[in-house]
Amino acid sequence: MTKATAITAPFWARVITTFFGIGYLQPGPGTWASALTLLVWWLLSSRIEPAWQPWLALLLALAVTLLCIPAATRVAAATGIKDPQFVVIDEVAGQLLTMIAVPVSWKSLLLGFILFRGFDISKPPPIRRLERLPGGMGIVVDDLGAGLYALVAMHLFLHLDLLPR
Repeated sequence: MTKATAITAPFWARVITTFFGIGYLQPGPGTWASALTLLVWWLLSSRIEPAWQPWLALLLALAVTLLCIPAATRVAAATGIKDPQFVVIDEVAGQLLTMIAVPVSWKSLLLGFILFRGFDISKPPPIRRLERLPGGMGIVVDDLGAGLYALVAMHLFLHLDLLPR
């Protein structure tokens, strides 16, 4: 998919869905978006009290989700592609969901990245079925499912003391 193909979508929707152009990076635009999300999360979380970090991650995940569903719907409709590869804001929402109530360290960021990308790429049941939802819901909700699986796995690692707090 080229930038020219997406140009028919409204500017605001292109900016949001490509995460400010990250979606055009190759190879693996979703991987780039996840990595940048974690960098931004690390920068933000290092500037607030740890007690507020879970709430900020939740708020950001919700805000991104509420923004990206209508934006992804518009881009998919404008391009005629059900889930354009350059739409990566769904990875941002899923990656943020992965980090809710997880202490921020390089180990947790790396593990969260690996788990989220693994679940997002492999799409274990019933995540793959979520892609069938119409419009932006189908684009976004499967990544939220991958984020939820990764979040549960992260907390399992924490509970078993396999990830330092």
